[in-house]
This record gives sequence, structure tokens and C-alpha cells, in this order.
Amino acid sequence: MGQALYRAHRPKKLSDVVGQEHVTTALDRALKKGTISHAYLLTGPRGVGKTTIARILAHEINGLPYEDDTTHMDIIEIDAASNRRIDEIRDLRDKVHIAPTSAKYKVYIIDEVHMLTKEAFNALLKTLEEPPAHVVFILATTEVHKLPETIISRTQRYAFKPVDQAKVIAHLKSIAAAEGITIADDALALIAAHGEGSFRDSISLLDQVRNTGDTVAAADVEALLGIAPDDLIARILTALSAHDVVAAATSLQQMSQGGYEPAQIARQLGGALREQLVHGKPGLDREVTMQLLTRLLDVPASPDPKSYLEIVLLDAALSGTPAPKPAAPKIMSEEVQGKPAVVTEPHPSSFQRKQQAQPTLEPPKAAVVATAKPEAPAPESEAEQPATNSTDTLDKTAWTQVLAAVKAKHNTLFSIVRVTTPHFEPGIVTLECGFAFHQKRLNDTRNKTMLTNIIKEATGHTVRLQCIVGEATVPDITPLPPTLPPADEQVHNVSAAAPVQPAAATAPENDTIKTVSNIFGGAELLQS
Repeated sequence: MGQALYRAHRPKKLSDVVGQEHVTTALDRALKKGTISHAYLLTGPRGVGKTTIARILAHEINGLPYEDDTTHMDIIEIDAASNRRIDEIRDLRDKVHIAPTSAKYKVYIIDEVHMLTKEAFNALLKTLEEPPAHVVFILATTEVHKLPETIISRTQRYAFKPVDQAKVIAHLKSIAAAEGITIADDALALIAAHGEGSFRDSISLLDQVRNTGDTVAAADVEALLGIAPDDLIARILTALSAHDVVAAATSLQQMSQGGYEPAQIARQLGGALREQLVHGKPGLDREVTMQLLTRLLDVPASPDPKSYLEIVLLDAALSGTPAPKPAAPKIMSEEVQGKPAVVTEPHPSSFQRKQQAQPTLEPPKAAVVATAKPEAPAPESEAEQPATNSTDTLDKTAWTQVLAAVKAKHNTLFSIVRVTTPHFEPGIVTLECGFAFHQKRLNDTRNKTMLTNIIKEATGHTVRLQCIVGEATVPDITPLPPTLPPADEQVHNVSAAAPVQPAAATAPENDTIKTVSNIFGGAELLQS
């Protein structure tokens, strides 16, 4: 049976250890001066050399050569994870008084010492306070915060650190050369990055990819680790920045079908978002980015990582200003009184236009009468349409106060209102919704009454609330050339014209319907 690479290339001397020079230098000087402590505490992340240095130190204290496959009766290793009870520590406490068999010191290496129980720590404490002269303890742990301060204060502590990536790459390259492994530099860099400063993890991964082909490429490492291609990650980030829910959901579905794990996708997205923040690249709003980074950390621990990741990303896509919708198609008006149909281009929203009468541009009374009138809207009930003659006009500042009040009183209603586009006119607030589903919820009698009351409480204004889907489309009627009536009659004609209804929205495509259904469940999709 072959030996694993991380064991075959384990350091045999303190000088062979890479990346922990601040520890090996101090220990080497102590050995040369003969200033041996009765207890050492080695702390730091996994796979950086704590156990290896503990073994080397135990042998060099006794002047013994160290080989990975050799054992010595006076060097005792204890795994605290499986020997954590008070009985094992009492047994150790009784045996420490027995003199070494052949070495100068009896050395106890207790790995993962943080796993000991409270009672076991109390039993060990007495021995650490007054140990026999021939005993040395070397404690190692990845979670020093779980150790009692009484234990830490009775040891010499050496804090290990993650190994610099450049040093990991250089060490992996030397191992690959020694083992005859042909591997690309970018593949080595990818292995080192995935190892996150751990030599053991990086060397184990090199051992795993060595059999993928005669020459190991970066693509081989990505396939083995389940790392998603950079272009897919970039595609999701672009969709989030554009607030494109459909594109975000589609890209995530493609990654899932490609077999990429949600936890790995979350890690890659987190890294890419961090790069955007650090280097000031364009992307999501800073507040939204920070919230997304925080929630991505919870993906691996979620009971359903795939669904949780989808919810997190879609929520981020819905935050902020929605993406602009495609231009409305040309509308053909019906032929009226034997006249040809008039082709009209999409018109800017009536809420964004100044309602000014311009005699030279407005059609005469006859033109208005000749044009087909859209069907008048059905009157709303008394509860849905509060009677008001108010001329109060809100603005964006007041609307910010309204949103805060809605969020404080009704979080579900806030999640819908915040993604609408408000338009303000005297006595009227019109909410432009991106989805018919949202318009239906806001037009609900209870929700509409609640929102109207909240607006009054937050701003002191009494307004009439109406909800639409998308941008309103106004026919662009070409004025008839002959004689124009007096200006005052033109203004009267314009104001007396029938109210213009929003143009019918184009029916969503099948893929869009599926995606929206995935987002909102079995929701009813309405034609607005």
C-alpha cells in the first residue's frame, strides 16, 4: 500500500517546517540553550504543522532522531477527542510519576486538547501546576478559545498561522517534482487557494489529482473540487446588479444542473463580492452587498442549501431599483367612422409628463371624439376608493417615511411596496408594479386601506391610492391640420377627454412564467 504524500513529505526537523518560522526559530533557540518548559501549547488552524512540530520537539528534547513511522515508549500521544473523560486523565495523572524508561524526559502530546470535559481539565490542572521534573506536556488545539484560562496560563503558548499561498505553491511544486507529477502552475495555484493555508489539505489534494491525467491542468482541479466556472459566477453577479430576477434564477438553475454544490457556489459568490467591494468595482448597492455576504455564510449550514441560496439571491435581485422593462409594442387603434387606424408609438408615462395645455399641439375637439375610447375602469368600492378632495402632493422624502412606517407595521406588505415605483400627483399616489401579482395584492381592500392609513399617519396627507402594472401608454394622436378652435376650448377639450387606460401588457413567455411561478409559488398570473 502506498503512503500518502502528506506523510511521505512530512518534515523530520524543525528547520524543514515551512511557513512557521516564528515558532521553529524560538523552539530551536530554547533547545540549544537548554531552557525546556514543562508545558507547551500549540494553537492555530488545521494542517499547518502543530502535531508535526509537537512530535519533532518531543524527540529533540530527548536527543532522539524522528521518523514518522517510529514510536518510543517515553513519548505518549493522546487523542483528547476519544480520551476526553476524567477517568483517562486520572490515569495519566497517576502514571506521570513513573520515571522514563530510557529517555531523559517523558513527553505527553495531547492533541485536540479542547475536547476534554470540564472535570478532565480540572484533573489535568493539578498536574500542570506541579509536574514531576521528568515530564513535559505538549498540548495542541485548533480551538484555543475553548480552553480554560487556568490551563493556558500554565503553558508556553505558540500561535501558528495559515501558510502564505506563495509558500504553499513553492512547496507543492517541489513535491510534484520529487514525485514526477506534471502539473500546470495555475492548477497548483488553485490547489493552494482551496487549501486555505493548510499544507495537509493542499498536499492531500495534490495526491488526489495526480491520477487525472499525464498533465494536470486547472480544469482537472476545478472538476474535482466542483468549482463553478468564473463566467457563470459573473453572470449571476451581473443579473443581481441589474435586478434581473429571471436571469439570476436561470443562471442558478444551470449551475445546479451542472452538479455544482450550493455551498461552493456561495463561497465563490462571496469571494467575488468581496473583490467588488475591496477594489471598488461596479455592482450591487453596498448595503445590499453586505447583507448578501452575511447571508451567504449561512448557506452551508442550512437544512436545504439549494433552496436557501435561491431565496438569498432572488431577494438580493429584488432589492433596490428594478431593471427597466422593455418598450411597449406599437398599438393599433380601431377604425372609427370609416377612418384608417392610427399607428401610435409608446408614449412616456403620464405620471412623468407635465400636464400643460399646448394649443398648437393638442387635437381639436372633433379629433378626440373620433378616436376610439378605451373602456372606462370599473368603479372601486367605497372601502377601496376613499373619497377625498385633497390637493396634497407627496414627494420622495415623504415616501421614504412611508416605507419605514410600512416596514415597522406590516413586513409582508413592505416587501411588495418597496419594489414599486411611486408617482405623485395632487391628492393621488400611483404605485407602478412590475408584476400583476403585486398589483392584485395591493388592490386588496384590506391592504389598500391599511396603506392609505399608514400614509396619512406618516405624512399627515390624505391621498387617493391607485395601483397599475408597468408604464401607462397614452395614444399619440396626430392633430388635424385645418382651423384650430380657440385656446380655451382646446384646454377644455383635453381635460374633458376620457381617462386613458394602461396598455395591455404583452403576455409573458413560457420560460418567464415558469420562473415567476418558481419565485412566488403557485401564484395566479394576470393580464393587466
